[in-house]
Amino acid sequence: MPTKTETQYHHLEPRPGSNYRQLFLKGRRIRAAVVDEAIHGPDPFTPEEFASEYQVPLEAVREALEYVAQNRPLIEQERDHEAARLRARGLGGPTQG
Repeated sequence: MPTKTETQYHHLEPRPGSNYRQLFLKGRRIRAAVVDEAIHGPDPFTPEEFASEYQVPLEAVREALEYVAQNRPLIEQERDHEAARLRARGLGGPTQG
């Protein structure tokens, strides 16, 4: 029975004490999902622009994008949990209903 080998990342790491299980850029408080959102969001950066703007290696940006693509269920779960937390605090904008 084959076992799943865990991908080794050079530019990503867990953040001890964080409420997030997803990985962060090493030495930064930037979640992998934030990189993905900045590049695929409504006012997108290119990976090169993100790397320059946040002074991180381009390879770290690419690694974060790959990580998010491979861990989409976790990213979406954490995004939904954060949105629910904000709504509960009255900070999530208008509610649907």
